Amino acid sequence: MKVENSAEGPSSIHLDIPQLQKKNEIIISPISAVTRDGSTGNSVSPPPPPPLQAVPAPEKKLTLFALRLAVLEKAATGLGALGFIWATVVLLGGFAISLDKNNFWFITIILISEGTRIFSRSHELEWQHLSTSSIGDAGISSFRKLRSSSRALAESVKDMLSPVSSGTRKPSQHSREVFETTDATNVREQKLQRKPTRKWTPSEVPILPYGGWVFLSRNISKIFYLLQLLSAIACVVLSLMKLIMHNYGKVKEGESKNQKTSLIIFYALALAEALVFLTEKVYWQWTVVICKLLEGVNEECNLEASGMISTRRFFYDSYSRCINGSIFDGLGMDMVTFAMDLICSNSPDEQLIGARILHRFSFTKPFSDDTLQKIGTTPPVIERLVEILNWEDPQEEEIRLSAANIISKLAGKKQNSLRVVGITGAMESISSLLQTNRSPRSKADKIGEKKTFDHEAYGYWTFNSLGLLILKELARDHDNCGKIGNTRGLLSKIIDFTHADEAILRDSTVATLQVLTVERSLKVIKMLASTTGTTGRKLRRDISERVFTISNIRDILRYGEKQPKLQKRGIEILTSLAQDDDATERMGGTGGVLKELLKIFFQEGVPKDQKDVRIVAGEALAKLAFGSKSNCHRILKLNVVERLIEALEIPLLHVNAGRILRNMCAYSGPESFNQLKGVTAAAPTVLKAILSGEGKLQEVMVGLAAHAFKFMTAEESTAVFERAGFEETKLACALVEILRSYRYPDIKVPRMRRFAIELAIWMMRDNMKNVQIFRDLGMEEELEGVLDTTSELESFNIFSGSIGLRRHSTTIHSLVETALMLLKDRFDQPIGH
Repeated sequence: MKVENSAEGPSSIHLDIPQLQKKNEIIISPISAVTRDGSTGNSVSPPPPPPLQAVPAPEKKLTLFALRLAVLEKAATGLGALGFIWATVVLLGGFAISLDKNNFWFITIILISEGTRIFSRSHELEWQHLSTSSIGDAGISSFRKLRSSSRALAESVKDMLSPVSSGTRKPSQHSREVFETTDATNVREQKLQRKPTRKWTPSEVPILPYGGWVFLSRNISKIFYLLQLLSAIACVVLSLMKLIMHNYGKVKEGESKNQKTSLIIFYALALAEALVFLTEKVYWQWTVVICKLLEGVNEECNLEASGMISTRRFFYDSYSRCINGSIFDGLGMDMVTFAMDLICSNSPDEQLIGARILHRFSFTKPFSDDTLQKIGTTPPVIERLVEILNWEDPQEEEIRLSAANIISKLAGKKQNSLRVVGITGAMESISSLLQTNRSPRSKADKIGEKKTFDHEAYGYWTFNSLGLLILKELARDHDNCGKIGNTRGLLSKIIDFTHADEAILRDSTVATLQVLTVERSLKVIKMLASTTGTTGRKLRRDISERVFTISNIRDILRYGEKQPKLQKRGIEILTSLAQDDDATERMGGTGGVLKELLKIFFQEGVPKDQKDVRIVAGEALAKLAFGSKSNCHRILKLNVVERLIEALEIPLLHVNAGRILRNMCAYSGPESFNQLKGVTAAAPTVLKAILSGEGKLQEVMVGLAAHAFKFMTAEESTAVFERAGFEETKLACALVEILRSYRYPDIKVPRMRRFAIELAIWMMRDNMKNVQIFRDLGMEEELEGVLDTTSELESFNIFSGSIGLRRHSTTIHSLVETALMLLKDRFDQPIGH
C-alpha cells in the first residue's frame, strides 16, 4: 500500500493488486451463494473456478498517461476551436468595423498564435513518431531534450539557431546528461557500423537545401514544440493584458452593447485554451522528466537500457492513437502486439525494436506464457521469425539472434512446435543456423576453402547452439523427427557438431559454449535415434551410415573423462543405434568402441553424481553383445570375463554385468566354450540373487543361469550347488513361485517367465529327480497357465517404445511345450532311471 498525492485531487491510497497476487499466488474467490434460509449453498453450487494468475502489464501506465494527455489536448483544441469560431464569426464578422485598432490586432495576433499552435501540434506527433522510427535517433526525445528550466530552454534554442552543428563544439553539462547514456553510446556504435543504403533515412532528410542542422527532419519536432510553447505563452500574456486592463474600446452611440461581452468571452476562451495546453505540458514534463514514468515502465518490463527506445516508441504510438482517434484507442495497445507489428514491418530499425521486445518478454517469467501464446496464435509473426533465421547480414545479427531465441522458446511447447514446422521452408531456415564457415567474401574461404569460426565478426557458435536447441525442442515430437531426417544436409550438419577436439575434452575449464554445442548435438542425435516405428528405423540407419557418427562418439569416450555429460550422451546414442543389426556391427567394428565402453564400465573412483555413466556404458555393452556373435568374440578377446564376474557383486553394475555375460553365453557359439566356462564360477552369486532378488535383478540372473549353467555337467552342477549351500529344491521352488507371481506378462520384466522356463528345462534334462520336484510343486499347472496368457510382449527382446524390434528365435509356446513334454514323458518313469 502506498499514499500518492495526485494533481487531480487529494491524496489517495493505492493498493498494488498485481504485486499482492504475485506474492500470495491467490485471487479471492467469489462469495458462495446464500439460500433463502440464510445458509450457504456450497453443497449445491459447483466448485469455484481455479484462480487466474493476472499477467502484469506495466505498459498500461503509459496508455493511461497517453489518455490523460489526450483529454487535456482535445480540451485545449476544443477551446481553441471555439475561440477561433467566436472571433471569426462574432468579433471579426459582427464587430469588425466597430472594433478599435488595439483590440483588432490583439485578436489577430492571438488567432495567428493559436493557429500556429494548432498547426504545429497537429504535425508534432508525426515528427515525434518519426524521431523514434530510427534506432539512431531514438536516443533523444523532444520532451527529454527540452527541460522545464530556463537554462535548458535557452540551450535548446541556441542549439537550433546555431549554423554550426552541435557536434562540432564542446557539449554543455546538460547535453552530456542527455547524450552520454548507454543508449546513445550503443546508438552511435550501430550508426557507425551501418552501411550506406540507396534510400534516405527519414531522420536525416534535409528539408531545405541550406537549412543546416535546423531543418533536418529529426529536429523538426523540436521546432514545433517550441512554437507551441511560444504561441501558448503569447496567448496567455495577451489575454491577461486585456482581461486585467479592461481595455475593450469605447462603444459609440447606436452600436451594439454586446461588443465588450464578446471580447471578454474571446479573451477568456483564449486564456483557458492556453492554460489547459500549458497544464498539459506541465503534466507531461512532471510525469516524464521528474517522475521518470518511461524509465519506470522500461524497468518493470525488464527491457534494460536499450529498451528505452522501444518504450518511447510505444508511448508515442499510443498517444498518437488517442489524439488522432478516440481518446480510448490507445488503451487497446500492449507491448507484445506492438512488437509483433514492428517485427513484421520492412524497416530494419522497427524490426530490431520489435525483436528486442519479443525476446525480452519471451524470457521474462511474468510475461513469457502470455507472450508465447500470442506469438503462437499469430501465423504471420511465426512466419516472419522463421524467415529471419535465414538472414546472414552481420548488421542484422541481433535481429536474427532474437528470432532464434524466440523460436527456441516456441518450440518448447508442442502445439507451437507443430506450427513452426508447418511453415514451408522452416527446417531449411533452422538448418541455416548451423552454418560454421565465414562469409564467402572472407580471404580464408577464397584460399583453400578453410572453414573457421570468426568470433569477432559473427557469433557462429551462438547461432549453432541455438539451432541445435531448436532442433532438440522440435525432436520431442515423433513427426518432427522424420522431417529433421528428411531435410537435405541437416542430419550431416548435426553429426558434424558431435566432433570435439581432444584439447576441449581434456580441459574441464574450456569455453562453456563450445561444450554446450557438442552436448546439444548429442542430445538431438539421441532423440532422433530413439524415435519409434518406421521413422526411427530409417533414422537409425541414416545416422549409423554417416561415417563420422561412431568415430566422433568414440573420441568422446576416449578423451572425455572430464566431460561425463558428453560421455553419457554419446553412450546413449550407441545404445539406441544398437537396436539396428547393421549399426550394431558397425559400432563393434569401429576400433576402440567396445574397449572404451568397458573401460568406463569398470572405472572406479567415479564421483556419485557421475556413476550413471557407468550404468549407461553397461547397457550399451549388453545391447551390442545381444545377437551379435562377432561383438561377443571381440569382448572375449579383451579378457574381461573375470572382471564381469566380479562386477556381479557390485550393486551398481550387477544387472548390466549379468546381461553382458548372459548375451555372451547365448550368442558366442560353441567355439568360445573354453573361454566362457569360467562363468560357472559365478554360480553362487547368481543363485543367491535368484532366491533373494526381485524385479530386474532377478530376471537378469535367471536368464544368466539358464545359459551359464549349460557349461556345467550334471556332476559339476551338483558339486556347485553343494559348495554354494543351495539345494536344487530351493531353486525349483523359486522358479515355480516366479511363474505363480507373474501369471501375466509384466512390462517391467517382460522376459521373466521365459527365463524361468528356460532354467527349469535345463534342470529337468537328464535329471528325473528335478522332474519329480517340479511335478510336485505344480509346475505343469503353471505352465498351462502361461500358454493361456502369452502375449507378443514376451516374443521380443528389444523394444522401441511399444514396438518390438528383435524377436526371440524360440517362441515361449515352444519353451512351454518342451517343459510340459519333459514333465509328462518322464513322470511315470522311476526316479533313478
